[in-house]
Amino acid sequence: MTDPSSKQPTILAPAGDIHSFLAAIAAGADAIYCGLKIFSARMEANNFSIEELARLTTLAHSKGIQVYVAFNSIIKESETDKVLHILDKLVRYADVDALIIQDTAMVSLAGKAGFKGKLHLSTLGNCTHPAGLEAAQKAGFSRVVLPREFSLDDIRAMAAAAPETMDLEVFVHGALCYSVSGRCYWSSWFGGKSALRGRCVQPCRRLYEQNGKKARYFSCLDLSADVLVKVLKEIPNISTWKIEGRKKSPHYVYYTVMAYKLLRDAPDQKKQALSFLEYALGRQGSHYNLLSHRVLNPLDHASETGSGLFLGRIKNPEDPYFISREALLPGDLLRIGYEEETFHQIRKVTRAIPKKGKYFLSSPKGRRINKGTSVFLIDRRGSELEEKLSRLGAELDGISKVTIRPSNLSSIHKKAWDRVKFSGQASDHNRGRKQPDIYEMDVFRKQPPALKTHNDTAFWISANSYGIKAPVRSWLWLDPVLFPEEEKICQNYVKTALKKGAKNFVLNSPWQITLFENPQRLNIWAGPFCNITNCLAVEILKSKGFSGVIVSPELDSQTLLTLPERCCLPLGAVCRANWPLAISRLAAPDLDLAKGFTSPMGEGAWTSKYNATYHTFPNWPLDLSSKTGDLKQAGFAMLVNLFENIPKGVRMKPRPGTWNWHLKLL
Repeated sequence: MTDPSSKQPTILAPAGDIHSFLAAIAAGADAIYCGLKIFSARMEANNFSIEELARLTTLAHSKGIQVYVAFNSIIKESETDKVLHILDKLVRYADVDALIIQDTAMVSLAGKAGFKGKLHLSTLGNCTHPAGLEAAQKAGFSRVVLPREFSLDDIRAMAAAAPETMDLEVFVHGALCYSVSGRCYWSSWFGGKSALRGRCVQPCRRLYEQNGKKARYFSCLDLSADVLVKVLKEIPNISTWKIEGRKKSPHYVYYTVMAYKLLRDAPDQKKQALSFLEYALGRQGSHYNLLSHRVLNPLDHASETGSGLFLGRIKNPEDPYFISREALLPGDLLRIGYEEETFHQIRKVTRAIPKKGKYFLSSPKGRRINKGTSVFLIDRRGSELEEKLSRLGAELDGISKVTIRPSNLSSIHKKAWDRVKFSGQASDHNRGRKQPDIYEMDVFRKQPPALKTHNDTAFWISANSYGIKAPVRSWLWLDPVLFPEEEKICQNYVKTALKKGAKNFVLNSPWQITLFENPQRLNIWAGPFCNITNCLAVEILKSKGFSGVIVSPELDSQTLLTLPERCCLPLGAVCRANWPLAISRLAAPDLDLAKGFTSPMGEGAWTSKYNATYHTFPNWPLDLSSKTGDLKQAGFAMLVNLFENIPKGVRMKPRPGTWNWHLKLL
């Protein structure tokens, strides 16, 4: 295994199935990360059973390779027992080295299951500012995975602030999300499939229409640090270079790992390394924000952004074919079109085709392939890789299978219930006692011209570049994303507000608590962007000095309504809001801000810029106004309304905005 005292960064490879796992071993990765069949942020990958993972971990350890399990899904209250029992089996049978987690409830659950490995905070956990690293360490994390949106300057700032016992992990290659990780609700809002639960259907990759023009305004090129890893290597506390791609092929895993090993160990062979990356079947790459003086916007592209190596476009739909830009080999896998297209399909090449040769396809019955449809090469099984996979497969077959027996750990729910049963506030309404007063809060970007409301008033402190002068009695809301260059500005604003007597704050990342010297003396609530979905996470927030929690509005009604009586802090719920589909650090150069656009299904939205981030909003609000009686009866102590400045020309539609209330959050 890599010597932790060595300055050489570890190369961390993705694995979404057994073949990709073996490919990572074949390429000489230092560590491999993968997911289980459930509770992974990449549920579209095949992923692994504990039985499979036990044998693969044994094989990897025999080669000196570590194994990390990405358990980076948010966890609903009803699922904590299930997670605990899975962790118990993982501890008993798989001996993995670390867990990559998003939901802080996992810290408690991993401890109860007896997990002795390390805990890594996923990029979905959104620790994006230097001071937040201290809070993450105190919460039990030995490593933080940094956002893909960071520049080298941002990474240096985080590295300089990292506690002695903490190291950092950076992405060097792979797909880019349009949104900042942990701040995307697009898939959930449009179809009930949450990105925070690993179910993203990638609506950002689709065609959208604005001003009569259809384009993939939100579909990014890939990230490729390639030669810039030379600079990354010089930054202290960066222990790990991470390659994204748990849905990618063994071919991709093998050649990207080989490329970054060369760039790390033999920089004089960068030409060979770059040829490996070109051969890895990924999208066109971009340095993105890495060079802050020369940002390459991954949305500024004329090339295709489908997954895989672009080969050509369909000609003559009556007898469809394409002229291949690359030579094709028997066994190659092709993807025809994008996933939202009705004729989308995967094809296996059965005979060799030379470069610039014609490859003919038969149209699926009743689904004509449109002229101009893109074709991508998504997997290739070359003889060299096949031989290595075959040898490793034989080794794997020689490792004894384990029989996974049920967990006998006791339920965590009964103990959690007993804790709150006598705490007073959470269960008063069940025992006939008087309910606490219910706060109703209106949150604005700026002071409304004619504020006529009986509710408490709140303001985003970042409005007008942290220039808003909010009344002392108002609640002050911190942003869902705080980048390194904003931290000092935000901290100074908070200090000034405290001197003037401000006491009520809402933080939209748990790690923002380090901006306050004595949080216990204030009324600090965790905001809805903290994505809190269970009571164990609430307990951790209480221990850090939070006074209350506004839970995730993404939840289904069954989960939402059962939380107050189980939790040790008063809870709030978002009642009505212009809730963002996505929060991003970039926008397409040809997208008009503050102007409407439409999806392929006719849904409307617009994008506005607030300081360093771009917020995309649907043109119908989250509206649980008809459910306020249910929320109050359930015991919620605060109901929140979030108001945005709706641009001129954007028409809000009168459609139901209950989000996942009637659905099961997936």
